[in-house]
Amino acid sequence: MTQALLFDLDGTLIDSMPHHHNAWIEWHRRHGHPMDEPGFFASTAGRANAEILADLLPHLDAAAIDALAEEKEALYREFARPSLQLIGGAAELAALARNQGLKLAVCTASGLLNMQLAFERFGIGEWIDTVTSPADGLRGKPHPDIFLEAARRLGVAPEACVVFEDAPLGIEAARRAGMRAVALTTTMPREAFTGFDNVVAIVPDLQHFDLGALSPSRPTGEAHHA
Repeated sequence: MTQALLFDLDGTLIDSMPHHHNAWIEWHRRHGHPMDEPGFFASTAGRANAEILADLLPHLDAAAIDALAEEKEALYREFARPSLQLIGGAAELAALARNQGLKLAVCTASGLLNMQLAFERFGIGEWIDTVTSPADGLRGKPHPDIFLEAARRLGVAPEACVVFEDAPLGIEAARRAGMRAVALTTTMPREAFTGFDNVVAIVPDLQHFDLGALSPSRPTGEAHHA
């Protein structure tokens, strides 16, 4: 039986990915790095900045990587602050889940200042029981660490958790954690998620997700297309 919902933040609860895209484009422009936009975003969605930049600039030390990562995030906040919005249905689904006695967590690679921007604007901290991220010393997606830590804090078995994600790396992290997942096509097309046997639904946003789809009678891996 489902006991907890674990939400990614960027592209899942908040419509932040266009702002992240613009920030990465501007960051590459400022540093004179060539950029294959579709390839870059497909390969990095859901990953922590430090991991992305360490692959992009392997000759730099950790301090330099951290400084460049924060530069990119400052650009994101500059772009996002005037116009950041929730993903459709996010607040309503969270309220419904709470009313049904489910526990909620945010499991994200987002930095603390970015989380603060979203949490203060939308009151997300009032919806949820815990937050896990690489800031806790956990490995980022596709490693399962942040999902498993959220389940541990909530006192819920992994198989009783359902993950909501907009990136294949996040869906893979959920699979490795032994968790079912709902894929949102806010960032990637439906085809990006069809190969995962832990996906129980593929939806355009949270308005189109029915909590009834998480009935215990629905086999893991059966896609429900709302």
